[in-house]
Amino acid sequence: MKCIYCGSINSKVIDSRMSDDGTSIRRRRECLDCHRRYTTHETVEQATIYVIKKGGGRQEFDISKIRQGIVKACEKRPVPIVKIERVVNDIQKEILGLGSTEISTEQIGNLVMERLMEIDDVAYVRYCSVYKEFKDVESFLTQINELLKKKRK
Repeated sequence: MKCIYCGSINSKVIDSRMSDDGTSIRRRRECLDCHRRYTTHETVEQATIYVIKKGGGRQEFDISKIRQGIVKACEKRPVPIVKIERVVNDIQKEILGLGSTEISTEQIGNLVMERLMEIDDVAYVRYCSVYKEFKDVESFLTQINELLKKKRK
């Protein structure tokens, strides 16, 4: 690892700690030439995943878009941000676990709707209204009735 101060490649690791979520390792290093200390982070390099859009176009997968959609759906609802982050992480793990380099927006939307149904009914209906492009009140009623049927089971 190249020293950020003098550019030397001679360093030693003083301390290593795993991040709270277990996805990276923080390493404290000391340069053997200039004796200054610096921190590095090591993470697993993941293959690029592409999202296949409804129109057939492809776009690089971006978990922040899923997070934004869920946050928007949960706006002014009693859903803690910790729960939202857990849902986002679960969705990301599931997508990465598929082992594919492509996923459709339909698959992503279904994953999000499954999780939202579990945490907040109103957020679920809000997300559905945008994702399924509701055009009228009937669309809302149909989705609410389906939700009620699932909840009764």
